[in-house]
Amino acid sequence: MVSSGCGRLRIGVAWMKAMDVSAELLLATMAEGVLVLTPGGDIGLWNAAMSEITGYAAAEAIGQPISWLRAPGCAGAERVGALLGAPSTPEHPACVNGCECRLVNRAGEQVPVLMNARSLRDENGLHGVLVTVVDFRPVATLQAEVADLRNRFAGGDRFEGMVGRSRIMQEVFRNVELAASSEATVLLSGESGTGKEMAATAIHERSARKGHPFVRVNCGALAESVLESELFGHVRGAFTGAVRDRIGRFEAADGGTLFLDEIGEVSPGMQVRLLRVLQEGEFERVGDTETRRTDVRVLAATNRDLQAMVAARTFREDLYYRLRVFPIRLPALREHSADVPMLVETFVENLAARTGKAITGVTAEGMAALRHYPWPGNVRELANAIEYAFVVCPKGSIELGYLPEELRSGTTTMPLAPVPASASPVPRRRRRRPNEAELRALLEECDWNKAEVGRQVGVSRTAVWKWMKAHGIPMAPPDESGE
Repeated sequence: MVSSGCGRLRIGVAWMKAMDVSAELLLATMAEGVLVLTPGGDIGLWNAAMSEITGYAAAEAIGQPISWLRAPGCAGAERVGALLGAPSTPEHPACVNGCECRLVNRAGEQVPVLMNARSLRDENGLHGVLVTVVDFRPVATLQAEVADLRNRFAGGDRFEGMVGRSRIMQEVFRNVELAASSEATVLLSGESGTGKEMAATAIHERSARKGHPFVRVNCGALAESVLESELFGHVRGAFTGAVRDRIGRFEAADGGTLFLDEIGEVSPGMQVRLLRVLQEGEFERVGDTETRRTDVRVLAATNRDLQAMVAARTFREDLYYRLRVFPIRLPALREHSADVPMLVETFVENLAARTGKAITGVTAEGMAALRHYPWPGNVRELANAIEYAFVVCPKGSIELGYLPEELRSGTTTMPLAPVPASASPVPRRRRRRPNEAELRALLEECDWNKAEVGRQVGVSRTAVWKWMKAHGIPMAPPDESGE
């Protein structure tokens, strides 16, 4: 009885010799793709299954680098290629197991595959890397069918955290799914609180870039100079306080997705820099002359009417159309009020699980108030209203008396924006200059977002900064500024 692996290997080799089976015949017969990388990182062997998976013959593949077939955003090729320089130790064996990857075939399609790789190393050194490739398309198709069935059994009313059975929300779900299957730049528009960030997250999580960074930037919350450094990074000495080099969000999101929220707030100068990186994938850090490249998929969001801003020449037309390759509008809650009961049920279930309170739902009277309220703050306001009710309701069902006062009276102090073809600017409440107390209250109300304060008052963000400076108000909230 042979107990060692070496003994079993000798039996296998003896069988091959006895049956006159060559290694070439084995490679040609295997259903899995097999390739070998030379120590220099080029493809040195390519079997018939690899040709079936990719559409490329061995003569076309031999001599190409491992990155030749790499799909955008896929790091599998780098992991496999790294084995060429990785020493093998008991703690870190030179191998890659079950790496989900995507290859670009001759037709330009991305083929999902599963890769395993092993270093070919003996006492004489490294001879290359052996890679086996399993075509994952049947599995991916089955996963999609299971997801579709799950969605059907759930009534199709839940999609990556978003909830809605109405026709308008089903259209949103469909568009998010289409956006996720592409690499197109997406512009998400809609009033505040409609779920633009949630939709952006869903696009990333269902895209080929899932597993890579998803980086968020609120463009309206930062001054222009700060935003430039935040997006592109800076080098040491670029400005006062730049004591070391720092990478920006475009570098941090390389291979993944960058979500630019409140894109309508960026200055004309910043719009030019954004246009360049979107078109060419190139940028320079602040204070640097070295051109850097990045592979980033950009999703942008706004609650403003960018088309009207283009007409008013406050937003670049070329940037607008570069961002709006695939537009998705998130509807106001009053446009799909039929989804309110389902949203309420979801919020109640989540809060009950989080708080441990024995609250089971909302009474008929309470639900009627929720259904007929206009929801100027949209889904976010509805979620906050249910959370308020959880604080005051001891147990059982949420009655009308446990809802916020504006729900009980059926009125709202906030003006409603008209239903737009694209997002409209937030209504302005006043035009006079606020005093210090009013300005501080506005900053607190708007989470210290100067652009939002400017829209509320009817002035530019720069004017808000000047008022803050005149009143001696710090540029950051007290808990961030050290006060």
